[in-house]
Amino acid sequence: MTIPNLPPAIERPAPATDRGLWGSDALAEMLRRLGLRYAALVPGASFRGLHDSIVNHLGNDAPQLLLCLHEEHAVALAHGYAKVAGEPLAAILHSNVGLMHGTMAIFNAWCDRVPIVVLGATGPVDAARRRPWIDWIHTSSDQAALVRHYVKWDNQPASVEAAVEALARAHRDARTPPRAPVYLCFDAALQEHKLEAMPALPDLPRFQPPALSAPAPEAVARAAALLQAARSPLILAGRVSRRPQDWARRVALAERLGARVITDLKQGAAFPTDHPLHRGKPGSFLDETAAAAIRDADLVLSLDWLDLAGAFKQAGAVPARVIHVSLDHQLHNGWGMEYQALPPADLHLASEADAALHALADALSVDLGKLPEERSTLPALPAPPSAAPLDLRALAGALGEGLAGERVTFVRLPLGWPGDAWHFRHPLDFLGGDGGAGIGSGPGMLAGAALALQDSGRLALGVLGDGDFLMSATAFWTAAHYRIPLIAVIANNRSFHNDEVHQERVAKQRGRPVENKWIGQRIGDPDIDLAAIARAQGAVGLGPFRTPREIIDATREAVQLAHAGDAVVIDARVQPGA
Repeated sequence: MTIPNLPPAIERPAPATDRGLWGSDALAEMLRRLGLRYAALVPGASFRGLHDSIVNHLGNDAPQLLLCLHEEHAVALAHGYAKVAGEPLAAILHSNVGLMHGTMAIFNAWCDRVPIVVLGATGPVDAARRRPWIDWIHTSSDQAALVRHYVKWDNQPASVEAAVEALARAHRDARTPPRAPVYLCFDAALQEHKLEAMPALPDLPRFQPPALSAPAPEAVARAAALLQAARSPLILAGRVSRRPQDWARRVALAERLGARVITDLKQGAAFPTDHPLHRGKPGSFLDETAAAAIRDADLVLSLDWLDLAGAFKQAGAVPARVIHVSLDHQLHNGWGMEYQALPPADLHLASEADAALHALADALSVDLGKLPEERSTLPALPAPPSAAPLDLRALAGALGEGLAGERVTFVRLPLGWPGDAWHFRHPLDFLGGDGGAGIGSGPGMLAGAALALQDSGRLALGVLGDGDFLMSATAFWTAAHYRIPLIAVIANNRSFHNDEVHQERVAKQRGRPVENKWIGQRIGDPDIDLAAIARAQGAVGLGPFRTPREIIDATREAVQLAHAGDAVVIDARVQPGA
């Protein structure tokens, strides 16, 4: 899709006359050559040279700076953007302190296998050049050690020439499957080093990601034979692309094989959920219909399914044959366990999922399929009675009524979202989770995805939890400041309710009173005015609302406001147990 530039009137710098060249000018030139449209940042002295070069050497254009109010938001914004565009943004983090703020969001992007170019800086490596006190506490001897376990590659180049090469490598590696964040740290002194001339910059067409790896022909032939012989094949559609052509071929392959298909809510839309071959309600865990489909299958084709062994464990059975398509093993290390349990596989195709999909489809003489249409949103639940209690099902039904006729991308959905509430019929209908399953990523990811969706004809909408909103509400200032239209619906149960459930479980195990589960969990007394917090960021805050009728009316108003360019937050007071 075409990604728009932001309105030029926003933060247009006064004309500058260059007086010489500096190390950071070369870095800025490389960012432009790499095609990085935006750089999300929280300002910091460690990269003041690069900041100046983007503004005064490049004119704050390609990349354009996106000011954020927390480093976690800057990375989350780049995360949401990449999930739509398939390309990375730059997120610039100040020294060790900014990197520590951003680590959770980097971990999310790592778990979600999303490309981001994270740029950092350190105080002068040469101790003789450090200012007293502040440069010392903002200088680390191995700053990347903070994130090395959950980035694909890191580097701290020691010269301008090495730095421009490192940028070329970082951009290439982030975009090479399996995709993931990368981290570069620039010495403040290197940025502020005066150059006699611009160094030779890499010939970028010669430093592109490798061609997508396709499985060996003999492996494709064996997999095709297994699929053709299967009586009850099942496709688990996991980490797959947002490309409409891949979606069409996925559907065509399933129809050719008569294969049932399962999707989930941890990943983005991968298959039409209203298709007769789709089984179960997408969710974070399998429902019984999906589990039964696994038990009934004599062959499973896993297209980079997240936690394949866990799916078999939930189903209580391992199918007779398993074809697993994934490159994810290339990122596994000994620090985190996001690689999940070891799945059984009779045939492992070490390939990007969609490259193998097309190879298998070709081997089975499957046609290219029909591209998904850009259609209006399709709720699966009817509008609830006007004054019905507002739980998540009633919220979903009310949103469906309020969004009638609109094309919507659901950027995020909460943990308890009913998977049968909506039909996803296009790869941009739903973008999936945040990867790391923490709290606080939603607002930044929503802003980033909305940025990438501008001029697409789609509304970016996220249904977020109140805890998620409260941890990151200032991300909405960035959306408001840069005129990024979006709608955030806060499913506000005034509690960290998922943990209430855990406390109830522990209390029952120990024979203790479950009535105490709310202590240390409830967000009330005083109640928090979420709409007022949104208005304080320059967004439009609506609510609080407690009935489906109010949500329908508020959603219709939010749609009009978003089409006019506003960021809108709706405080939906769902029942405490929702």
